[in-house]
Amino acid sequence: MGFMQWLGFNPRDNPDFRNNVRDSGTTFFFGRSNSGEKVDEKTAMQIATVYACVRLLADSVAQIPLHLYKWDGEDRSVKATEHPLYKILYRQANPEMTSFSFMEMIMVQLLLWGNAYAQIVRDGKNGILGLYPLPPENVEVDRDESGKLYYIYHAYTNDVPGETNRDIYFRREEILHIPGLSFNGLVGFSPIAMMKNPLGATISVEKYGAAFFRNNGQPIGVLMHPESVKNPDRLREDWKRIYSGVDNAHNVAILEEGMSYKPISLPPEDSQFLSTREFDVETICSIFRVPPHMVQFLKRSTFNNIEHQSIDFVVHTLDPWLIRIEKAIVKDLLLEEEKDIYYPKFNVDGLLRGAVEDRMRAYSAAISSGIISINEARQKENLPPLPPEQGGDYHIVNGSNVQLKDVGIVYLQKASQESQEEPKKDQPKPEQPEKEEKEAKEEEPKESKRHAERKRQRKAERKGE
Repeated sequence: MGFMQWLGFNPRDNPDFRNNVRDSGTTFFFGRSNSGEKVDEKTAMQIATVYACVRLLADSVAQIPLHLYKWDGEDRSVKATEHPLYKILYRQANPEMTSFSFMEMIMVQLLLWGNAYAQIVRDGKNGILGLYPLPPENVEVDRDESGKLYYIYHAYTNDVPGETNRDIYFRREEILHIPGLSFNGLVGFSPIAMMKNPLGATISVEKYGAAFFRNNGQPIGVLMHPESVKNPDRLREDWKRIYSGVDNAHNVAILEEGMSYKPISLPPEDSQFLSTREFDVETICSIFRVPPHMVQFLKRSTFNNIEHQSIDFVVHTLDPWLIRIEKAIVKDLLLEEEKDIYYPKFNVDGLLRGAVEDRMRAYSAAISSGIISINEARQKENLPPLPPEQGGDYHIVNGSNVQLKDVGIVYLQKASQESQEEPKKDQPKPEQPEKEEKEAKEEEPKESKRHAERKRQRKAERKGE
């Protein structure tokens, strides 16, 4: 028994346990912002920067190949092409939707609603036959009396032929649910609903600009008459008909009976209209964590920092989304006995590929370090593999690399070996007895002949005396 249980507290008695799925972003309903503009997913997508950010993120994630891998028991992973989920993730989510379209739809739902839902259709052996998306605005998450999650799909449109206004209940095992950023980790909140005030301000600025150009690019003003006007509505309509609109721009106004025109609103240059629009672009990019240059806002971008911003986009913007999707696939699409064997993985190498020279330098370093083989590097460049007899599958490493603790051993052994082979300078060279003995034998006959000749000469000299 834990300390909290000893005090009489039971986590299962928490009153928010069964209703914690309702404490998510659904409480931040779409509606009017402080600017008075209505903000929802449709009006938000009419903002150019929101549309550009959503399309960029959705297309970027959808174009990354998603494979299912399997551990082969030797700490190596191979593509699990035999698993029915492989072709659903990589090729076709259902008979009517490719994997690209499906993943693009998943990202649009996450970016606008904060949740993505898809119905899982299985066969009798729990094999997955297809994934069918569900509109997140029609899906509700709740708990039953035992605390298990279930999903309610409100089919208020003609989703089911011949049936309308019908609620369809799904068990947790029948739904692929990818939640976005949330307060409870179960149901994500809508980014558009949370950011409705800055988005509403952006909509107001765009409406102001449209009204300004609809009015010939002139500020709103007042027609002033020295006397009372009998029919002001007619005068106002005549003025708008003759001088309002782009087609009537630059018409010369003719004022009668002493009337005058006085503007009462600030022109765009005085109200910093363009600066406000630029600020809105940067604000929306910060909401979606998109570098401004990727939505064609190049005011503060240079040739030197664009490459680093692109890498930062992959690492800090795309990777969290990719990991979120991968974890949800493991949670909802893999069986319990498969979760330790199979795993999905996005291949982001294509997005991180630099120039040819940079790639070749990276491949050379990876091959010489034994990280990858030559064929693995060729595969990344879409080149055919080398045959086995040419060593394309070998993992090689530079032989001069040693452990830090063994750095001096090699040089000490070499110096010791050289000292044993070189003779000492102070000692004479060893004699060569065999060679001297041979030379002595060759010189011995010459010495004996000379000695005999000298003896004869001496005898002759003695007789002469």
